[in-house]
Amino acid sequence: MMDTQSRYEVVIGLEVHCQLNTRTKIFCSCSTEFGKEPNENTCPICLGMPGVLPVLNKVALEYAIKASLATHCEVQALNRFARKNYFYPDLPKGYQISQFELPLARHGYIKIRANGEQKTINLTRIHMEEDAGKSIHGENLGHPDKSYVDFNRTGVPLVEIVSEPEMRSSEEARQYLMELKSILEYSEVSDCNMEEGSFRCDANVSLRPFGQKEFGTRTELKNLNSFKFVQKAIDYEVERQAQLLDQGDSVTQETRLYDSNKNITYSMRSKEEAHDYRYFPEPDLVPVVIDSEWIEKVRQSLPELPEQKRERFLKDFGLPEFDAEVLTASRPLANYFEQCTGLFDKPKIISNWVMGELLKELNNENRSIEDSPISPEMLTDMLKLIDKGTINGKIAKSVLEEMYQTGKPAEAIVKEKGLTQITDDSAIEKIIDEVLANNPNQLNDFKNGKEKLFGFFVGQVMKASKGQANPAQVNQMLKEKLNAS
Repeated sequence: MMDTQSRYEVVIGLEVHCQLNTRTKIFCSCSTEFGKEPNENTCPICLGMPGVLPVLNKVALEYAIKASLATHCEVQALNRFARKNYFYPDLPKGYQISQFELPLARHGYIKIRANGEQKTINLTRIHMEEDAGKSIHGENLGHPDKSYVDFNRTGVPLVEIVSEPEMRSSEEARQYLMELKSILEYSEVSDCNMEEGSFRCDANVSLRPFGQKEFGTRTELKNLNSFKFVQKAIDYEVERQAQLLDQGDSVTQETRLYDSNKNITYSMRSKEEAHDYRYFPEPDLVPVVIDSEWIEKVRQSLPELPEQKRERFLKDFGLPEFDAEVLTASRPLANYFEQCTGLFDKPKIISNWVMGELLKELNNENRSIEDSPISPEMLTDMLKLIDKGTINGKIAKSVLEEMYQTGKPAEAIVKEKGLTQITDDSAIEKIIDEVLANNPNQLNDFKNGKEKLFGFFVGQVMKASKGQANPAQVNQMLKEKLNAS
């Protein structure tokens, strides 16, 4: 990959489809609830029956405006829905209601940090549209010769967020998607659940020799539904296109799919097979006129967004940039951290434990911070025990693991297991004397100049005390004892 990127400039643009977090569909009152029985959430309107009329969901429009403002877009006072005509089994009307020449919003941007540098990725447009249904092929249902269609998803409200082709690596694409997902979640316009398909991405990828102004021929990678797959699919496609160009062949403009099991992309349809969508204004919906007063009202309802929260965490809590980025990646995690700081005024210590031990436990079980069995009160109560010298950091790690598994408070665990830190000088001195007596060879080597063995003795003392001796006292007393000897 590094060699390829030294010969060619990678050009990436992303189109993200995001499901808006409404209770009902965009043009009818059917539920958007995920996981219902096939075709349960349907009605004559979303099934496209003759004579029915769509009615725009005002909440969906408001959420779309909110998403536009959160990404610094200019909301257009006049926008209009259009019919996007194509024929596919999961599209009951034979067309999709979308937006074309008059989209909801234009000219936004998202700031990302990739490879240690900040970069601004501009947005071309944001438009609203309805989702299509879902084709289910029969081999998964024991009927390999049949296909089925579930229309529950038909008519679910989406925004499509289109970036300029300004990303230059798969890492930049991944960072862009992570930041966009975070912004939409903070704004509460979408749950961005990638497993349920409410945050999906198409990637346009092309290469051009360095110094060339014209873009190369691009391919479109469809329906990528995880950050990891986006990055892997782009990396594979970059290498595939580079090999073609190196051989003197041309890249075919086409739509490709990604096979995550084989880690390859393969052709779905060529440019010649691509649809002519024949857009024209939707005759059953009037143009949408959005006045400035409503736009301003929605703007005022925006919460503190990730970029603003990161800046505040840097300023108010004095956190390193890395900590601020991790802790603000999701709104629930940022809220958890802030609750902790209200209970224990040592932000960096809290950050270390949240980012380290707590997230490690949660990630091991693929759980989110909202599902954490350790509340902010429980975590900070444990940190106060460290602060008072009741336990040390090493013991605290085992206490946190026990808290996570049992839900018991730290103080109860420390009392039950007798984990209180040893701070009595005479008790520590006794352990030190035993360790030195049990390791005469190492003691003799230390006296002969092997000072690195100091760490060995510290480790042995901590081991003998079952990790309960105060590390600072151990270091000080051991140093004095060895120097005296």
